Amino acid sequence: MMIQDASFKSLLILIKFNDTVLAKGTGFIVNSKIGPLLITNRHNVTGRHNITNKLLSKTGAIPNKITITHNKKNKIGEWITKDENILINNEIPLWHEHPTLQEKADFVAIALTDIHNVEILDYDITKKGPQFQCNPADTVSVIGFPFGITGGIGSIAIWATGFIATEIAIDYEQLPIFLIDCRTRPGQSGSPVISHKNGGVVTLENGDNVIFEKPVNNLLGIYSGRINNDSDLGTVWKSTAILELVKSIENTSI
Repeated sequence: MMIQDASFKSLLILIKFNDTVLAKGTGFIVNSKIGPLLITNRHNVTGRHNITNKLLSKTGAIPNKITITHNKKNKIGEWITKDENILINNEIPLWHEHPTLQEKADFVAIALTDIHNVEILDYDITKKGPQFQCNPADTVSVIGFPFGITGGIGSIAIWATGFIATEIAIDYEQLPIFLIDCRTRPGQSGSPVISHKNGGVVTLENGDNVIFEKPVNNLLGIYSGRINNDSDLGTVWKSTAILELVKSIENTSI
């Protein structure tokens, strides 16, 4: 029985103030010229709703660190936890925001400082491989940890599958966002949203049909949350915007 790589690429994160767990969420890794970057939602690290700025934790606390459950080096199927500080002196953010959208964008990048004994399973943010044609009503999967639960063993992720609800080529509300129709829940914030194909004939963006012998995935973006509590429509920040953030970090670090 084969387990999908994407089930291991999503990482459970505990959002904390000191040692108190405020919430649980999801993140994933992309590579960069300065090393691996954890991508997750901005509201996960600020502890505030990204539009209203209201505190998310009933404790009233602001997170100052996260605990990431990583895959263990050379032992896929085993996990190891690592703490990453996200504030200096409980005040100065250690995360990176989008270079132009800044706080408007509900995603951030965090440079990982401790990857000892960690197996890095990252997504290709540069889109070097073949890109699938994705249209409204096509299926997408949000791979994360609803309510902080895992998929049966260790910290393997759960797949929630829905449909593309808006044209990906068009920016929703003039932001690099598209909508999906998917029954998601708290804890999935920060999940990668992928187009998954089990192999066979796949239509690419340019209209060509290609045969894949194995399952293949395209990263479409990062899940942010539902548009309101009464709807299953959710927002996805596009992978192109994540790439812009990664490039800005690389450029400022040179």
